[in-house]
Amino acid sequence: MVFFTKDIGIDLGTANTLIFMKGKGIIMREPSVVAVDVRSDSVKFVGQEAKDVIGRTPGSIVAVRPLKDGVIADFDITTSMLQLFIKKALGSSIFVRPRVVICIPSGVTEVERRAVKEATQKAGAKYVSIIEEPMAAAIGAGLPVAEATGSMVVDIGGGT
Repeated sequence: MVFFTKDIGIDLGTANTLIFMKGKGIIMREPSVVAVDVRSDSVKFVGQEAKDVIGRTPGSIVAVRPLKDGVIADFDITTSMLQLFIKKALGSSIFVRPRVVICIPSGVTEVERRAVKEATQKAGAKYVSIIEEPMAAAIGAGLPVAEATGSMVVDIGGGT
């Protein structure tokens, strides 16, 4: 059996999470929402599926947004959400532990930065690299980030 690795980029946003795969572009765009059964403390649905069941489930199932202002507000639920998103993105590649580049808002604390890295590793990433959102946006837009020239990036995300 041959084990391969995949490279993915994750924009972990307060409102939505996007997953980019090298060679394929953006392969997932899901709401950053998790439906949790409060009786069993278990995750029932994530992403669009969780958003779609809001108001259509028993009272014991509640919708949770595990990120607040671009940072992790609930570590365990964020980890579960990331784990399911990564699994969905990789499809049948069940033995693959991807290398992940994940975006964080600029100005987060070292503790918040470490929480994102740990949640991503716990979700199944083999290697995690963190990049600040404005830098990722500049690179993605093809701006000359390595040159001594001025550029401006405006981030109008859902939570930051």
